[in-house]
Amino acid sequence: MAGDDSDTHQAVRSGLVVRVPEAEPAVRVWRDRLDPAVRSGMPAHVTVLFPFLPERRIDSDTLAAVDAVIGRHKPFEARFEGFGRFPGILYLAPEPAASFRALTEAIVDRWPETPPFGGEFAEIVPHLTIAQGQDDTDLDEAGADLRGRLPVVSRVGSVDLMAHDGSRWRQRASFALRGSGQ
Repeated sequence: MAGDDSDTHQAVRSGLVVRVPEAEPAVRVWRDRLDPAVRSGMPAHVTVLFPFLPERRIDSDTLAAVDAVIGRHKPFEARFEGFGRFPGILYLAPEPAASFRALTEAIVDRWPETPPFGGEFAEIVPHLTIAQGQDDTDLDEAGADLRGRLPVVSRVGSVDLMAHDGSRWRQRASFALRGSGQ
């Protein structure tokens, strides 16, 4: 992590995500098999920002600030009908990606010490992970099966703060999108 926080243990990490429960029927069997995050309780989601702040730094003032930032954005509909890949990863690509990117950029503008994925990647690519750490054969198989289950459409109305307790992810707070513009 950037900044003065040297904690790298998952137990102190948090992240901001948009849950996509509408995707669960389509992706659950593949996520159960090919996405280790499922075993630690992470639902189908699009990441807004990970890692966010260490949990010990999240107090009522932080929660109010996140609420203010997220609250400036208006709810929107997301459509998942195509796939993308990173090395070893298969994901559903949401449209409009720009709406997810705007959420990420707004949080990073407020907390510049929390670049997306620790600053590892230059570009923000919104995605719903189906499989990670897998070979191309598994990714091809999952993609072929899922093609017939798309599109998935979701109404995005909130962003959840998820915290990791050392073994499981749990929802710590939820912030409504309620603005009239981005």
